[in-house]
Amino acid sequence: MEPVPGSGHTAEGGRGGLRGPNIQDNTVSGDATLSGPVVQAHGIHGGVHFHTAPEPAVATARQLLPAPPYFLGRESELGSLREMTGRLPTAPLLAVISGPAGVGKTALASSWLRGMGEQFPDGQFYADLRGHSATGSPAPPAEILAQFLRALGLTQVPQGLGELAALWRTRTAGRRIAVMLDNAVSAGQVRPLLPGTEGSLVAVTSRFRLAGLAVDGAVFQQLGVLDTEDTVELLSRRIGSDRVSREPEAAREVAALCAGLPLAVCVAAARMAVRPRQPLAAMALALGGDGGLDTLKVEGEPAVRAALDASYRLLEPDLALGYRQLGIIPVSVFSVRVAAAACGADPVEADRIVDALAEVNLLEDLGPDPVTGLDRFRFHDLVRAHAGALAEADESPEDRRRTVRRVVDLYLRTATAAEALLSPSHRTLRRDYACDREQPPPFGDATGALEWLDAERTHLMAVLRRAAGLGWDAAVWQLADAMWPLFLRLRPYDLWIEAHEAGLAAARRAGDPQGESRMLTSGGTGLRNVGRHDDAVAWFTRAAEAALRDQDSVAEAQALHGVGQSHRLAGRLTEARSFFVRALALREAAGYRRGAALTELCLGDVDLAEGNPERAIGPLSRARAVLLDVRDAYDAARALAHLARAHAGAGDYALAAEELGRALVEFEATGSVHWQGRVLEMLGETAAERGEGAEARGWYEQSLARYASVSADDVRRLEDRLGEAAR
Repeated sequence: MEPVPGSGHTAEGGRGGLRGPNIQDNTVSGDATLSGPVVQAHGIHGGVHFHTAPEPAVATARQLLPAPPYFLGRESELGSLREMTGRLPTAPLLAVISGPAGVGKTALASSWLRGMGEQFPDGQFYADLRGHSATGSPAPPAEILAQFLRALGLTQVPQGLGELAALWRTRTAGRRIAVMLDNAVSAGQVRPLLPGTEGSLVAVTSRFRLAGLAVDGAVFQQLGVLDTEDTVELLSRRIGSDRVSREPEAAREVAALCAGLPLAVCVAAARMAVRPRQPLAAMALALGGDGGLDTLKVEGEPAVRAALDASYRLLEPDLALGYRQLGIIPVSVFSVRVAAAACGADPVEADRIVDALAEVNLLEDLGPDPVTGLDRFRFHDLVRAHAGALAEADESPEDRRRTVRRVVDLYLRTATAAEALLSPSHRTLRRDYACDREQPPPFGDATGALEWLDAERTHLMAVLRRAAGLGWDAAVWQLADAMWPLFLRLRPYDLWIEAHEAGLAAARRAGDPQGESRMLTSGGTGLRNVGRHDDAVAWFTRAAEAALRDQDSVAEAQALHGVGQSHRLAGRLTEARSFFVRALALREAAGYRRGAALTELCLGDVDLAEGNPERAIGPLSRARAVLLDVRDAYDAARALAHLARAHAGAGDYALAAEELGRALVEFEATGSVHWQGRVLEMLGETAAERGEGAEARGWYEQSLARYASVSADDVRRLEDRLGEAAR
């Protein structure tokens, strides 16, 4: 691969249609290459008759939490919930399960939904809305909708809440799905997440009644504490009936002190289970005393607090320290790798700590991540608050900062390793780590790296936000930079823009010109791709001015190219051409062949948009040749697709069809579904220009199938085009 000089990068694109609509090309390349083999197809002649790749399969989510192993005493509530399902499958069901913290709302909802899994073959979705998190803020509905849409197989989702909600309803229409929304804080947080399709079931858990959802047809199930007999039975199942039968009065006293809260019972029972010879009366005494920790306030739940205090007092010192450290990390769900970083331990020791805390019911084991296979653990929010309060009381501010910084550095190192695999030409800027301890990344190839970035995107952003709050400016912009392959490949535009706004502010505070330039160009690309063209022009212009000030001609060319591309996508062709010409001169002077080829590609695109296909053939042919020479398969295929449209505009439809067929094969090899859809659409346009309406509709239908998994805007446009063709 040709090395890329300088620190900046840009994105290429632009519609190659002849006097057609200005379709925004959100496919990003520039110096962040979508690597893949160079594939050249030969021998496609005359009419195009070839087999395209299979249409992308619709993903089926299976996200529900496992049913709790010790669940009892809720037959009445389960019966009521099962009775509610009588309205299915002819109408949607929205059920709100409310009750105090630790009463078992999540366990009840999980048991109910798990028992009906076969009724929802089209998807089972889960999201923690973080309404009662001790750290951070409740999950915004847009974040959850993007998560659900990605679970449906979409790799590109819109940015705004309204568009996301509309797309969610569209994609789930007619599908039998179950959705569990855990820890909701308000009706407004829940309402945009409702699919509303017949036969769908949405279960919401909250400490609040959420009466506002009544207007949405919700039914309500209030969950109270367990009665004494059920509490004793739960205790018996956890520690053994023999112990309970030997000390029935003490068992009832423990049950009373746990106040009928299953969480308190499970924590207390876990402590007793590891001390099989300890009398139950000793546990009752421990639950009844404050042990010096009664000043800790955990969401106003004294029974849970007492059980947690009693369990904490029996932890070995290293486990107690690990408990406190894990209580303050920036992520809500974590693997043993993250635990090792937080505790400053090696993975073997961290695994022992996590297992021991799970054994005494202080951690929940969620099982392996369905995508990455990494183990997953989390605290109940009450337990996390308890651990965090202990850390605040017992750990110095410096120690707490070191704990968090180790986790920040782990995420920065891992994201940087993913970046090096996925976008090696982008991996040029320095990294500043405060901790020396390293762990190997949990992936070994580009596919695994992208899967990790995708699975961890929410945690990466949580880490970035915590770093910003603590004033670690270098870590903020460097983490935004390391996440570039996530933004490039999967297009979470809300996160893309948020990360770069935070990164730009951090780089400026740090006085780091390289970091500022990278944030301006990367962030400008995100702004441009989401349609904020004028904002993108402003960001790229500032990058160009900084590069001119620093006499960095390569970075200046990158920024000028970005300005040109922003004008191009805004339909300002004259302005776009002037900036591309300036960028091309600088890139040629610097000997940056690939960059010059990309700019020539864009100049050819402008020629096409201006209705001058003959003039476009030269720059597009040169771009294609250079991009093949530097083994940039993705952009070489883009150049070929645009060149085909130029040949169609010049009247050589046979050559155009042959070149589009070859481009489709190359895009299938590089895995770009969006560009597969684009090329199929171009084949439809070429057929329509030849007067072959039926053939054109066939290509458009294949194009629509590709776009379905990646671009809601393109889906709407193709549906409109097919509708017009049918009239």
